Amino acid sequence: MLPSENVLSQHDYDSMTIFELASRMEPLNGRIDRWVHAQSELRPTTFNAKLAAAKHLLKWLGQIWPDHIRRVKTGKRLPRVLSRSELTMVLEASRLSENAVASLVVVMLLDTGMRVSEICNLDISDIDFADGSAKVIEGKGDKDRLVLFTDRTLDRIKAWLPIRNERAAKSELAFLLNTRCRRLQPRGVQRLMDNLAVEASIPKGKLTPHVLRHNFATGLLERGADIVSIQRLLGHSSIATTRHYLDISDQTLREVYHRAQATRKNIEEEAAQQQHDVEELIETTPSTSSIGI
Repeated sequence: MLPSENVLSQHDYDSMTIFELASRMEPLNGRIDRWVHAQSELRPTTFNAKLAAAKHLLKWLGQIWPDHIRRVKTGKRLPRVLSRSELTMVLEASRLSENAVASLVVVMLLDTGMRVSEICNLDISDIDFADGSAKVIEGKGDKDRLVLFTDRTLDRIKAWLPIRNERAAKSELAFLLNTRCRRLQPRGVQRLMDNLAVEASIPKGKLTPHVLRHNFATGLLERGADIVSIQRLLGHSSIATTRHYLDISDQTLREVYHRAQATRKNIEEEAAQQQHDVEELIETTPSTSSIGI
């Protein structure tokens, strides 16, 4: 309602002509601007959703949306990660869980950075037990890649295999099976995450397979891995995706910077020492000239 307009009763609306009603609903007389201003305190995503709904409504009514009213930029939100204490509680909750795959799924997500769809699609034949690795067939973007297992992951896999063999039919290919002896699905993994969140006293929705994947990437960076290696391990086609994927705090940046500087200093010192050793060797080596002989 515009400032110059009075509040109409139901009787007033019923008695209006179609022309009066159309004038009252005219969007270009400042009505839409006033409505947009009233939504200004909403979050950008909510604001844009309401804007889209109003735009579709006006289009359906045969009206033209004002060109000067546009969507706002939402910006990119940093990915969420769990704190170390939260991770400890999740790992403990998964270890004590009655669900046989709980501990294995959590550790695989944390130690390999695999997507939940990739874990669910993993076949027993994709795992190389001797090499401690697995081949992800046709991951996101139809790109195959190799994932590496830690000793912790291999221990969980060995503990799971007897249970898997009891559940699996002879023709079953899936590596992870649910209690119904069927391939584990992403929806089942999320239900598992919700249950573990309750057991670990973490707010529902904060624990997801994607969050654990973020923790994997951020942990690699904090331990000194370069971003190109992290990109390959995550299976990203663009390094820009990997850069956004990492929750890089100021403290982490300082640690990575100082670690890189220390590494460079060590390399330079080793090179200088090697050069000094070569020069000493040359000085102490007897001459092979005819006079020396």
